[in-house]
Amino acid sequence: MTLVHQSTNGTVTIPESVLVEIAARAAESVAGVHVRRKRTVDVEAKLVRLEIDAPRTASLTETGAAVQDAVASALETMCGLAARVDVAVEELA
Repeated sequence: MTLVHQSTNGTVTIPESVLVEIAARAAESVAGVHVRRKRTVDVEAKLVRLEIDAPRTASLTETGAAVQDAVASALETMCGLAARVDVAVEELA
């Protein structure tokens, strides 16, 4: 689904593929995290779902929280989308 922002200056359209890429890059900015292929952004529900590989040396809950913070912040800053971020740790890297 596409995110559409309308203002007095016109319309900005951001396709789902761009939102997913922003989310994945933000998640991978967390040390040792790699995003797996299963990743979605539901604009209507304001929900991001990511499956990640996490480093063995870190607390999984702390890593997951850092990913949530990074993704939520990036989407809010870049797109104005305040989304909930669900993270599933699928494998240890």
